[in-house]
Amino acid sequence: MAETIAVADVGGTHARFALAEIDAGRVVSLGDPVTLKTADHASFRTAWEEFGRQIGQPLPTALGMAFAGPVGGELLKLTNNPWVIRPALMHEKLGVERYRIVNDFGAVAHAVGQLGSVHFNHLCGPEGGLPSDGVTTILGPGTGLGVAALLREGGGYHVLETEGGHIDFAPLDSLEDQMLAHLRRNFRRVSVERIVCGSGLVNIHQALAAIEGVAIVHQDDKPLWAAALDGQDALAAAALDRFCLCLGAVAGDLALAHGANAVVIAGGLGLRIKDHLPRSGFADRFIAKGRFERRMEAIRVKLITHPQPGLYGAAAAFAKDHP
Repeated sequence: MAETIAVADVGGTHARFALAEIDAGRVVSLGDPVTLKTADHASFRTAWEEFGRQIGQPLPTALGMAFAGPVGGELLKLTNNPWVIRPALMHEKLGVERYRIVNDFGAVAHAVGQLGSVHFNHLCGPEGGLPSDGVTTILGPGTGLGVAALLREGGGYHVLETEGGHIDFAPLDSLEDQMLAHLRRNFRRVSVERIVCGSGLVNIHQALAAIEGVAIVHQDDKPLWAAALDGQDALAAAALDRFCLCLGAVAGDLALAHGANAVVIAGGLGLRIKDHLPRSGFADRFIAKGRFERRMEAIRVKLITHPQPGLYGAAAAFAKDHP
């Protein structure tokens, strides 16, 4: 029998809420989201109550939550947000009797596990849908670089949340050698997240400007991304091309590490560059793994296009635990 639950996707800047319908361990439907700025609310509880006011009806007693921070323990602290959440007080403070809290990128992996093929664009590799068995690597550039693995077997799936965005950045040509040398002036250890995320474009741009010996025009990531996607600023465009090359290399490295037969690119920036990726050097860098190139060519690489994978995934994670 279908059940209506509340779902939340809580990040550093925004908290998104919606109602979802689940049945037999899967998501049946996801309602329109309500997006609130975390800076406008003192706590998750006040944002939760505002969500209830906006939809004008009593909130469900079941909640699925995607949480942008480490999950586990008595106190959950967001990475880029002062809110704290105490799961043991869910019933007392929110009236929630059943809940499932997953890492924000774990939620995206749950979404990949349940969404149909209509929600994925093909990037490279063999045509066709995502494999029904084996490992799918999921990564997404946004505020940081989220990474998860999805294992499908026997008609079901399991999600593995990881911190794969913090592996070391490995230069693949002389220009990236110079980029790494530049970044080491500011960072003792340069992880792939320093390159492949929203602010990573700024790091790449600053390094390229230093190599070229030119002044930096765009100091912040928002105007820089706009200029890069517009293509009129040559150095910004070069930074975006290098971003796509690095994303392809990292995606391939993670696929090898996970033993994956499919890869899904997610994250807010994934959607922003979905038209740029297919004509960039992403695919070439993805397969450029020496003796493993033939294996890499056989991996299907997709980009998720669902507008709210965090909310959908939070609903999917709850549904999976409460079939």
